[in-house]
Amino acid sequence: MKQRGIFEKSADSGVWWIRFADAAGRIRREKVGTVEEAETRLKLRKQEAKMGILPRLAWRRRPVLFGKIAEEALVYSDEHKRSKRHDRGRMKKLIGWFGDRPADSISPREIETLFQAEKWSSATWNRYRALLSLTYRLAIRAGRLKENPARLVQHKAENNGRVRFLTPKEEENLRKAIRGEFAEHEPELDLALYTGLRLSEQYGARWQDVDLERRVLTVPLDKGGQTSHVPLSAPAIQALRKLRERRGQTEFVCGGTHSPRAWFEAAVEAGKIEGFTWHCLRHTFASRLVMSGADLRTVAELLRDKTLAMVMRYAHLAPDYKLDAVERMAKAFPHSKTDTKLAPAVQAEKRPTAFVQ
Repeated sequence: MKQRGIFEKSADSGVWWIRFADAAGRIRREKVGTVEEAETRLKLRKQEAKMGILPRLAWRRRPVLFGKIAEEALVYSDEHKRSKRHDRGRMKKLIGWFGDRPADSISPREIETLFQAEKWSSATWNRYRALLSLTYRLAIRAGRLKENPARLVQHKAENNGRVRFLTPKEEENLRKAIRGEFAEHEPELDLALYTGLRLSEQYGARWQDVDLERRVLTVPLDKGGQTSHVPLSAPAIQALRKLRERRGQTEFVCGGTHSPRAWFEAAVEAGKIEGFTWHCLRHTFASRLVMSGADLRTVAELLRDKTLAMVMRYAHLAPDYKLDAVERMAKAFPHSKTDTKLAPAVQAEKRPTAFVQ
């Protein structure tokens, strides 16, 4: 005979539940297992109720929604990342895809399918992948999730070998276009050409970060997440002084705008300069350093790149630096003049033979 308080939700399922009133008088239901286990568990719950003990039930946790962990990731980005503005733009699309979904229900295959449909460049693909991965890593660190599906999404190789720099003729045309329609912005061009600042660094720079006496501009948070210092040449200082005259009423060196797009793209088009972006001004700065004789290590330090790998793309602009290196070595260790009159065959006999195992 079936005991009261024990039941199967589905007939002949073999999975039994119990129904009981706890110490607070609330009706509870609990999934147990076999009918024998259900009978034993029901007796235990009734004893707990008589003793005034509330049962500890393994209730199912609510799923963690992607929208929630995305909000937490943006808070982290605002506090720690220089690219926080870009992160917010990218996260808007990710939330549109996954916002109301349980975060642990999103698979690597689904992510890649959505990425591929956008037909992004490799760089854009990798930026979205990195942001998604950061979102999951932070949730795992907080104990909300256990897996990071973005970690298994393909990381695409980026072509960073392209170097597009401004030729003297192109610079002449660009300046002519700027002076014709956007003359007040020419000091911004000069500052970029003579410092190599990244766009976000230049347009995020504040006057409090500029020290004209020591000739240095401090970048509080560079691409590597560290404080860096940019030396200021005479043309850079002159550009800053002009900007102070025109933009001194604001705390930002370039007036508080986030980007030069409003005038720069129009000037590039008017100057008929093909395939040129603001970032190419940084390439121009580096290229001109190399062509004026600066060694690659110095260029890397001025660009504030962590390794020489990114700087090696400029090496072809100074083909003599390798030759200079071997010539310096040759002068430091001159060729021995002994036995120079021996016949080539005799000299060959005197050479040490290779060791063969």
